[in-house]
Amino acid sequence: MSTLVLIPARMASTRLPGKPLADIAGLPMIVHVARRAAEAGLGRIVVATDTREIIEAVTAHGFETILTRTDHESGSDRIFEALAALDPHKKVETIINIQGDLPTLDPDSVAAALRPLENEAVGIATLGVEIVRDEEKTNPAVVKIIGSPLSAFRMRALYFTRATAPWGEGPLYHHIGLYAYRRAALERFVALTPSVLEQREKLEQLRALEAGMRIDVEIVNSLPLGVDTPEDLERAREILSN
Repeated sequence: MSTLVLIPARMASTRLPGKPLADIAGLPMIVHVARRAAEAGLGRIVVATDTREIIEAVTAHGFETILTRTDHESGSDRIFEALAALDPHKKVETIINIQGDLPTLDPDSVAAALRPLENEAVGIATLGVEIVRDEEKTNPAVVKIIGSPLSAFRMRALYFTRATAPWGEGPLYHHIGLYAYRRAALERFVALTPSVLEQREKLEQLRALEAGMRIDVEIVNSLPLGVDTPEDLERAREILSN
């Protein structure tokens, strides 16, 4: 499948303003993410942003960028605008959306996100990793996957939640915010209006599930650090400096 890797980035983070350009081991964070994507070797990589500063920083390190509108409410909307501009003849079949705040992302995990799309019934694929720290099981900042197991390394997503779920004995899975879309699935998704459960949980992927779209989850072994706070940024600096 023809694959395009898109990395949405904006400066207006509420908890860590300007974080795409935060210095980590001598490089802006967004450049670290682009490098991890490049190491996955899946195809063309483009950073989609509404900020000239980000464009300048990314292009200075040899990566492609595209300027998008400033009024997008989500990364999905931003990458859809970028897709339409970059591929007007619709040759791209698969789009990978990588959040711009995952500087420690394992390149193998990026490639793993494509595997569920081998099943033609799957429109959207994403990643999960088993939660091993007890405090993360009850932390609402850690999004959990409720899914029906398909194999030891894959499940069909039934729900995503900030609560501790599912109940009972067994593993809990941390959702990694990286998505692989079939083009038709992305087109359908961005045309939907925000759903009730999406607004309640503050989880955009619930919009797709409420609309009856299928999301399968590939289980991986590596949990990337999502940088949302100054403390996260310091952890990322320690990890990547070593």
